[in-house]
Amino acid sequence: MPWEKRFDVDEVLTRAMQTFWSHGFEATSMQDLVDATGVNRASLYATYGDKRELFLASLRKYGGEVRGRMLADLAQADTAAQAIAGLFDKFISQSREPQGNWGCFMVNSALELAAHDSEIAELVNAAEDEIEAFFLAMIRKGQQSGEFNMQLDAGQAAHHALAAMLGLLVMIRSRPEEDYLGGVRDGVLNSLT
Repeated sequence: MPWEKRFDVDEVLTRAMQTFWSHGFEATSMQDLVDATGVNRASLYATYGDKRELFLASLRKYGGEVRGRMLADLAQADTAAQAIAGLFDKFISQSREPQGNWGCFMVNSALELAAHDSEIAELVNAAEDEIEAFFLAMIRKGQQSGEFNMQLDAGQAAHHALAAMLGLLVMIRSRPEEDYLGGVRDGVLNSLT
C-alpha cells in the first residue's frame, strides 16, 4: 500500500517558509519545522528529502506567491510613482508590526547563503531580476505619462531603485525606523523626477 500524505502540503510549506523567513536557514532546526508545521520529522523528510530541499521549496513558494503576486498587484496602481512607492511601503509597514522586521525572505537568504550555495544564488538573482524588471516597467510608464524625467536612463534608474530597495530590506532587520526607511523611498522617487 503506497504511503499517503495526511497533511495539506501547501499549508505545511507556508508554515515552513514563515519559520525559515523569521529565523534563517541555519538557526531553524528540523524540530522547529516539526513544531511550526505540525508534521512529524519522518513525513517532512519523506515529502521534501531534507531541510535544504524544504528551504528551496519555501524560497520558490515565496517567489511565486508572495513576491510575484505583490508585484502584479502593485503594477495595477494608478500611477508609476504609486506603484514604486507601494513596493517600498509594503516592507516599511512591516516595521510597525510585532516581529515585523523579518525583512525579505529572499534578501535574508542572499545574505546568509547565496555566497556559498549556487542554487540559492540563482534563485536570489532571478528574484532581483524580477524586481528590477518591475522598476524598469514602472519607470518607463512614468516617463510616458510625464511623471518622471524623460532624460533619465530608465535601465540605470531601475538598477539604482533595486539597490535602494535591497539596502532598505537589510536596514529593516537592524534599523526598523519608519521615518528613516521612508527617506530611502523618497530618495528613489525624487531621483526620478
